[in-house]
Amino acid sequence: MNFIKTDIDGVIIVEPRIFNDARGYFFESYNRDEFIKNGIPNEFVQDNQSKSSYGVIRGLHCQLGEHAQAKLVRVLQGTVLDVAVDIRPDSLTFGRHVAVELSAENQRQLFIPRGFLHGFSVLSDTAIFAYKCDNFYHPESEFGIRYDDPEIGIDWRIPSDKIITSDKDRIAKGLQDVPDYRK
Repeated sequence: MNFIKTDIDGVIIVEPRIFNDARGYFFESYNRDEFIKNGIPNEFVQDNQSKSSYGVIRGLHCQLGEHAQAKLVRVLQGTVLDVAVDIRPDSLTFGRHVAVELSAENQRQLFIPRGFLHGFSVLSDTAIFAYKCDNFYHPESEFGIRYDDPEIGIDWRIPSDKIITSDKDRIAKGLQDVPDYRK
């Protein structure tokens, strides 16, 4: 596996070594020892999966306090633009984001540490998105900000008239409302 650091400390792209032959392909998507050796010691406790159609934007979400989560995300079918926004209060990159195209074709994964909002947009007809979390989902600890917050300025690569999102994401708060994720 190749672990690629991004412009924001702690957010890491993981590229597997893919072995192709006449039968198809094989790759290792997770190896605890390799992840620890490359600065990702998190113990994952929950796997989630979603299916979405073109134009869907899910996010930007996180969990706060003792329920904060790190995530390892990947795409099983289709293509998404995956986004992590730094909300660590003392970070020099607070409010900045990393956007990475993940697809079933490139098999890339993105590690998002605690202290980040997360979201993705679906760029293909459909996408099946899977992710590991290092903490269990706790609905009362969920927090979100608007996917289109101008202070962050994410280009989701979806025309505005094609965006599909939830009511909850449409009325979420802005970056100025982000609390300390640790509390």
